[in-house]
Amino acid sequence: MARALALAESAIHLTSPNPRVGCVLVAADGRILGEGHTQKAGEAHAEVMAIRDATAKGNLIAGQVPKGTIAYVTLEPCSHQGRTGACSAALIQIGLAKVVASLEDPNPLVVGQGFAALRVAGIEVEIGDGAKEAFEINIGFMKRMAAPSGKGLPWVRMKAAASLDGITALPNGQSQWITGEAARIDGHKWRARSCAILTGIGTVLADDPSLNVRHVSTPREPTLVLVDSQLEVPLHAKLWAISRPVWIYTAIKPTSKAKQAKVKALQALGAEVISLPNAAGKVDLAAMLRDLGQRQINELHVEAGFKLNGSMWHEGLVDELLLYQSAQLIGTGLGIANLGAFESLAQTPKLRYHSIDRISDDLRILVRLNNK
Repeated sequence: MARALALAESAIHLTSPNPRVGCVLVAADGRILGEGHTQKAGEAHAEVMAIRDATAKGNLIAGQVPKGTIAYVTLEPCSHQGRTGACSAALIQIGLAKVVASLEDPNPLVVGQGFAALRVAGIEVEIGDGAKEAFEINIGFMKRMAAPSGKGLPWVRMKAAASLDGITALPNGQSQWITGEAARIDGHKWRARSCAILTGIGTVLADDPSLNVRHVSTPREPTLVLVDSQLEVPLHAKLWAISRPVWIYTAIKPTSKAKQAKVKALQALGAEVISLPNAAGKVDLAAMLRDLGQRQINELHVEAGFKLNGSMWHEGLVDELLLYQSAQLIGTGLGIANLGAFESLAQTPKLRYHSIDRISDDLRILVRLNNK
């Protein structure tokens, strides 16, 4: 199972919106017959890749594995015909003795049906080995699919870099660089694993960032999501130089004649403009997350400024904070999020430490809400 989990993790930049899954076929004598991980959406899943690998190595005879073979897989084999065939059927066909799986697939199209099909075929099923690790690898998929419709919200990870006293930028906005190069490279790994990167128009206007993946090899760039209430994004901004989908959420109504030319110009650049206004004339952030879930975004990586971060926290839309902390004191400056002033400690967001790691001279701290 450790090998299957490593295979799943190696697919972390590849499979979205599908889960990252690894599979290892092991003979009764302990030999690894074949292994594989899920490919990009529309291509083969982990179980099929493992079967192909075993076949290529000559470990299947007449399409059958040796008697007593066990499949170790990090998620329940699917049981439905989608863009690819059912993985449970593929495992049944090769004559397995047993399947050891980390987790049940929460996808309403699967949820238990893959295991049921295996058991009906006389294959023993064991569940739970490596469950914690498999869940973390697929945390966004697990959250989104937990909704009865399978169209829930993405996992929202907010990233920030701050000093020891919690400052992310000087009063004049200078923030490059609070943390060291190793921490910045590590941050790009988290960008790469996400389905989409979200930022606000304030960050675009102040910093003109590219917000793409650098320093890390990845087969695809995450979608860029921009919160831009009044469609102020410049047509010459650096973000347009990157080949990827760009979704702009705005409070401008589609019928607004004053902004029609700007909408057409943004569309000409390849952007999709989505109107989701709230009563205050801003973007309805909760509605935006629901829309992103409908668009099959599993993990949303937020790299935004003080104001948008604060709005996300106030509306209870953040699942975890990825904080890179340097060992320096800055004093006056901007904090991580504009949370305002609380009247009691009972009102403050309750978080728990999930992990703390040293990244060269900085710390990487992952904290989650108590109920996550």
